[in-house]
Amino acid sequence: MAEITPMMKQYLEIKEQNKDSILFFRLGDFYEMFNEDAQLASRELDLTLTTRDRGKAAEDQTPMCGIPYHSSDAYIARLIAKGYKVAICEQTEDPALAKGLVKRDIIRVITPGTVIDSACLDDRRGNFLCGIFLDGQNAGAAFCDMTTGHTHVTAFSGDDRLEHLYNELSRFSPAEAVLSAGAYDNGELVEYLRDKLSCAVERGENRFELKACEKAIRAQFGEERFASLPRNNPAASLALGATATETYFRVSVPAARREVTRDLPTPPFPLTTPIIFPMRLILLGSSRKLFLSFESHSPLFEQLLPSLLHSLIIISLI
Repeated sequence: MAEITPMMKQYLEIKEQNKDSILFFRLGDFYEMFNEDAQLASRELDLTLTTRDRGKAAEDQTPMCGIPYHSSDAYIARLIAKGYKVAICEQTEDPALAKGLVKRDIIRVITPGTVIDSACLDDRRGNFLCGIFLDGQNAGAAFCDMTTGHTHVTAFSGDDRLEHLYNELSRFSPAEAVLSAGAYDNGELVEYLRDKLSCAVERGENRFELKACEKAIRAQFGEERFASLPRNNPAASLALGATATETYFRVSVPAARREVTRDLPTPPFPLTTPIIFPMRLILLGSSRKLFLSFESHSPLFEQLLPSLLHSLIIISLI
């Protein structure tokens, strides 16, 4: 086997910590991918697969492909749309000043449910990260829209808990779901998420520990909102806490914004503050039927409209 260069050793060490992501490894003006990531990216992004080891035996050659860093958003958007995770590894020091190998580190992991870049999003709909807890008695689901900051949580118990859970999943259509062990072991639920909702599914491993979830909820949402969760059904806290864990947001948010990650799951404006959108409201209909037609060029309004309609109160005009 060929000797591994210091740069390749650095790559392999970082890749070992991000096995479930396609690693974008910064080299100069390019993000490079190697080995299995290169083969996958070349297939999904129509990139040319090459190698730097042309003089070596075939078994010693390292496949690679790359993209210009300044145009990476479009490539990332295509991968995210197909359900992949992308880990961004940047140079953390100036190469001109570095002594020896340039230091590199992961600055962000982008997943379907935590993406906030406009290039990767549909302005007309929300982008929900979902936490799902399921056991023999209870079911809980939490939906956090990283683009608007809105978070919804609900819990059910009894024989019809799965039916209610499916209804909520259909209503929000999450882009990514983190599942408890009981939920992940339910094959029909996983199949529904992947095949019917085109949702990226991940087993939550240790994210559904009650004390850790409660601590995360207090940190992200505050004591008042934590106190409003049902005390007789822990599924709500477990589902919400799985999406609010500090470690999850730490790797999903750019390093420059990590100091404000606790603000991400909370509404971006006080609930008592009126929101003004540039729009037209057209009223059509007879004395007994009323039709509403909204026209707006605000992406935020289009994302919030489904939630607003749930709270719309129609007063009889007769």
